[in-house]
Amino acid sequence: MSEATASPRSLDSADKPSTRSRYYVLGLLTVVYSFNFIDRQLLSILQESVKKEMLLSDGQLGLLTGFAFAMFYVIAGLPIARWADRGNRRNIVAGSLVVWSLMTALCGMAQNYWQLLAARIGVGIGEAGGSPPSHSMISDTFPPEQRATALSFYSVGINIGILFGFLLGGYLNEVFGWRIAFLVVGLPGILLGVIVRYTMAEPTRGLYSVGTYVHKPVPFFEVVSLLLSRRAFRHIAIGSGLAAFVGYAASTWMASFMIRSHGMATGELGVWLALTIGVGGGIGTFCAGMFADKLAKKDKRWYAWLPACAALAGLPFFIWTMLAGNAYVALTVHVGSVLVANAYLGASIAVMHGMVGAQMRAVSSAIFFLVLNIIGLGLGPWTIGVYSDYLLTEFGKESLRYSLLTIIPIVGVWASTHFFLAAKTLREDLAAAPA
Repeated sequence: MSEATASPRSLDSADKPSTRSRYYVLGLLTVVYSFNFIDRQLLSILQESVKKEMLLSDGQLGLLTGFAFAMFYVIAGLPIARWADRGNRRNIVAGSLVVWSLMTALCGMAQNYWQLLAARIGVGIGEAGGSPPSHSMISDTFPPEQRATALSFYSVGINIGILFGFLLGGYLNEVFGWRIAFLVVGLPGILLGVIVRYTMAEPTRGLYSVGTYVHKPVPFFEVVSLLLSRRAFRHIAIGSGLAAFVGYAASTWMASFMIRSHGMATGELGVWLALTIGVGGGIGTFCAGMFADKLAKKDKRWYAWLPACAALAGLPFFIWTMLAGNAYVALTVHVGSVLVANAYLGASIAVMHGMVGAQMRAVSSAIFFLVLNIIGLGLGPWTIGVYSDYLLTEFGKESLRYSLLTIIPIVGVWASTHFFLAAKTLREDLAAAPA
């Protein structure tokens, strides 16, 4: 591929997508992201059954759901994102979807912990090709003033995936066992990959760039250098990672907590978590991005202020959930924390894309997700699991309750602090973005 496209063009001469095609791209990518999280989070509702069969510790479960998955996810994500800034993003998303769906199905065939760990690593490598190309495509499909809303809609895929993951996983586990659950949930993704490849067009790159745009891929370390030079990005990335720590730790261990501390069965619990985390969280994620876009018309610092406030607002509800003596009170109150759990996503990604040129977006998303997933997905579930094992002698089956209750509030306040610090230089950093 040549270093640049043959002829530069401006926004006025670009062929803008129709409203129908624009929302088809967004809708289909959101469905893909939903499959991403169905496959990623399915283990959360199944892990008590897996633990019982394979005789695992909470630390080993945390490694399966968090650190091992996250490390390979971010390592594979960087070269794939680099490829996405040069090549066909639609094809990368379609191919990645097929890979992670196959690896999810293989999880159901694992005969021991190490085979299951290897399959989970395969899921992580496949899913690394999902979000960075998708983020880039969405930013080339919607103008800057609509990006936080569009990216928040895309991020609702997290909650849709969790909804169906808990709903299907809880029912299938109770009726057929955890192995069948992996097979049933994993295989449909292959068909979806074919649909993406043959029904979705590759968006025009740099469509909403200001002035003349020439597609010339930027060296990787130049993107890293640019992002690290922006103080607002540094704080937003760390704040997002810490907010993700809270979100992943809570969503990964909530099912186990309710089973151990309240004696719930996976079928009933799956329905409750599907409604609370899936529906409630989805509404909160989309509304947060929409409000961020509206508020940012008056002051762009709302792209950081809103996630900062959200990180604090969810903590009292989470603490109440952990201390509630009744299962249904705990699950109902939990809605308050999940409504704001992913409020940072749409605003943070939109701001990050606003700080870089169009030819840097996939790589910048991969760098952002590297930080987010190492801190959030990598350390969140694993830290809770290890600390739960440490507390086991003193608290028995309640060790998970006190592990979550001790760590989550501290990390939530820490996350909020970074978003408030990001707001101090956000307007200046956005104004200094390259064309």
